[in-house]
Amino acid sequence: MAFLTKEEAEYVVRLARRSVEHFFDTGKFLKDFPPYEKLKKPSGVFTTINTFPDKQLRGCIGYPEPIKPLYQAVIETAVLAATDDPRFPPMTPEELDHVVFEVSVLTPPRKIDVPPDERERCVNVGKHGIIVRKGPFSGLLLPQVAVEYGWDARTFLDHTCMKAGLPPGCWRSADVEIFLFEAEVYGEIEPRGAVIRLL
Repeated sequence: MAFLTKEEAEYVVRLARRSVEHFFDTGKFLKDFPPYEKLKKPSGVFTTINTFPDKQLRGCIGYPEPIKPLYQAVIETAVLAATDDPRFPPMTPEELDHVVFEVSVLTPPRKIDVPPDERERCVNVGKHGIIVRKGPFSGLLLPQVAVEYGWDARTFLDHTCMKAGLPPGCWRSADVEIFLFEAEVYGEIEPRGAVIRLL
């Protein structure tokens, strides 16, 4: 199932880069009017920035829920990934020639409604991303993370718990909520290079 056509996917990845360039030039969010109706519909989105060519994470911010039009979510998350990811110092304009942009378009999260000891069997590595929630704690990992690290479903769940600031294995507790989502991931193969589907 493809959420986006090749043209739409290329547009959103280029939009992510353009948004950061515009913000560095003006200090303001880009105003954009995409030519594709699908990009005007609300969608969950994450924008990831990786260094090139060593592919180290440089920033990643997203909206898990479909709260904004897809194109608007890309504009905002791209700028926030570049400037406001608390794990990294803000990017500089000089870095733009040495990073690649990646956009993950998400399906709405759905809660796993099975006994806790059966949750592991619901997770399809390579297909699902995970959200773990307990009270004020929440953590999310995108589907490509488990693929990149070669995790099985249990390890993926454990790491999502830790991302939420909770102990590994907390997903086995009845008071912890687990949500799954799917994503299509598109990105540049090199800075300003061709855009391909990554997942």
